[in-house]
Amino acid sequence: MSLHVDVTGSGPDIVLLHGWAMHGGVFTPLVERLQDRFRLHVVDLPGHGGSRACDIPLTLPDSATAIARVVPEDALWCGWSLGGLVALYAASHGTSMRSLAMLCASPCFVRKEDWRWGMSPEIFRDFATGLRDDWRGTLDRFLALEAFGSEHAKEELRHLRNAVLARGEPAARVLADGLQLLETSDLRGDLPSLTIPSAWIAGRRDRLVDPRAMEEAASLAPNTRFSTIDHAGHAPFLTHVDAVIGALQPLLHPSE
Repeated sequence: MSLHVDVTGSGPDIVLLHGWAMHGGVFTPLVERLQDRFRLHVVDLPGHGGSRACDIPLTLPDSATAIARVVPEDALWCGWSLGGLVALYAASHGTSMRSLAMLCASPCFVRKEDWRWGMSPEIFRDFATGLRDDWRGTLDRFLALEAFGSEHAKEELRHLRNAVLARGEPAARVLADGLQLLETSDLRGDLPSLTIPSAWIAGRRDRLVDPRAMEEAASLAPNTRFSTIDHAGHAPFLTHVDAVIGALQPLLHPSE
């Protein structure tokens, strides 16, 4: 079985890639605002949502290759959180795309000696342990972390909780694979050779992806724009959709 992709709208192509444990339906507020002017390809990553039954492993190479097979070549890829890792890997490993948007996403989510803005690796290990003991409770704690800090934290958390199981329960194995990707991936070395235009959009109050990490990452790549959305947490497309679209404008209308 292939990946599940919802295609809607008409115009230049945009590919949307969701975050850990989610599915493409989480982008509904953004899709509703863009579908009159763009054609949206809203992907469910391997093992998630409508792609739960596909046999594609949730790895960066396999995910990037599978997505590239089912979306147009000349598209803007917009990846949120874990989806940003997939999009960045695809962009830096030969996938044809028009431009790249990293939305609350980092090339390296975990703190290292030379990367001080990442999260503590113990946090991801705690979540991995929690998945084995109480995956529903662990998932809810992760959603709370995503919403924490946002000016509209309660609204954002409600959206995330309503969305997460809307397309069925994600497999515990896939959740564990996704956490491992977040903990172990480090794509910083790919940034200097990134050839396409990119936008790095951070939520100023994001507690999962520090805006300073995104700013530093953007400084390593050519032809980039970095911006922050005031009062936003980790999912600004839910609570600050106009600001997200505004930050995307240089990629949506590159000739203007």
